[in-house]
Amino acid sequence: MSRVEIFRHQGAKSLADAVAAQFITTIVDTQSAGVRPHIVLTGGGIGTAVLASIGASSGRSSVDWEQIEIWWGDERYLPSGDPERNETSARAALLDQVLIPAKNVHVIGGPDTYADAQSSALAYANDLARYRRPEDHALVPSFEVVLLGIGPDAHVASLFPEQPALHDDRAVTAVHGAPKPPPTRITMTLSTICAAREVWVLASGAEKAAAVRLALDPAAGALQVPAAGVHGRERTLFLIDEQAAMKLPPNLGRLTT
Repeated sequence: MSRVEIFRHQGAKSLADAVAAQFITTIVDTQSAGVRPHIVLTGGGIGTAVLASIGASSGRSSVDWEQIEIWWGDERYLPSGDPERNETSARAALLDQVLIPAKNVHVIGGPDTYADAQSSALAYANDLARYRRPEDHALVPSFEVVLLGIGPDAHVASLFPEQPALHDDRAVTAVHGAPKPPPTRITMTLSTICAAREVWVLASGAEKAAAVRLALDPAAGALQVPAAGVHGRERTLFLIDEQAAMKLPPNLGRLTT
């Protein structure tokens, strides 16, 4: 399990731009090493802002978009094109602006594709399994980066506090009765997220400050604080703005200007 690193940025825009630049650099370095990166995206305000910043960056042309696999950490069980889907916002912010083959974008199916959320979760798990290699030692491929937002209740992906999905040992699971609408979702499980080489937790805004503090508390457990249970194999980054850091000790984390 990797040590947690904290990087603090002045505001939401500087945070999004910095994460976008780091994201591009990570992909380019990975591809330069001859590895086809698997990247897991997130939704939410700051996750979408990061994708928009990538889309606006001249550095995006450095990425070989034909040699990358895109996944989602979770998705709302809604029809294709629904504005509440993470896929919809990601396409508008970035994916429709770059030359990435459709087969490289691994969408979590909604009710227009699968009869129920369990079937969608199983299909996504099977899709992940097709890309795993013997050296991955997991049910999923070794992701280069998993991007995660964090909710005010410290949930990540669609893993909410004290919900059954936190105990699930499958790669992907359906969520019913989520405390945040819509109630039905599909999510990667903790073991899948933690199979990543790097996990980046993004947080912006004062409403996330208490969740960030809890997630970084060494005594916190994943059942009550899901964000405390996510770790990359090599790096775990909390990339936050100063409002989200307002409940942390002033000397905790590196301030980036």
